[in-house]
Amino acid sequence: MICDDFAEFAAALRPMSALMGLDLGEKTIGVAVSDRMRGVASPLETVRRKKFTLDSVRLLEIAQAREIGGIVLGLPRNMDGSEGPRCQSTRAFARNMSRLTEIPIGFWDERLSTVAAEKALLEADTSRKRRGEVIDHVAAGYILQGALDRLRFL
Repeated sequence: MICDDFAEFAAALRPMSALMGLDLGEKTIGVAVSDRMRGVASPLETVRRKKFTLDSVRLLEIAQAREIGGIVLGLPRNMDGSEGPRCQSTRAFARNMSRLTEIPIGFWDERLSTVAAEKALLEADTSRKRRGEVIDHVAAGYILQGALDRLRFL
């Protein structure tokens, strides 16, 4: 089930289930997960993209192991709020995932999430090499945390 409206996504979630946040890139997918109380997002891992079949198997393994009740995809809107080719790609990914799982899928505006993640890693004095290794799942954590904060007010 794909929910374009975030309130609809919130209503579709099972109580006391964790959420998974995804930051989709061309080469990688950043993955973050929440606790069951949906209070805190924690960066988990970066999945190197191969092809959709293999990527989805790994993501669904994580979802099953962590008893995920909803997936939040970062929607990479343009700065003016319009949707470009990257948004279309994200929506296509959501459609393909929805054919494989009953887990509700929602979207969260991810503008500047990677910038925020990069800034946090720089402030933590993380080396350039290490930043490259963790930036995607840290950005997924920012995306998921934004969605969790919004859920508190729905």
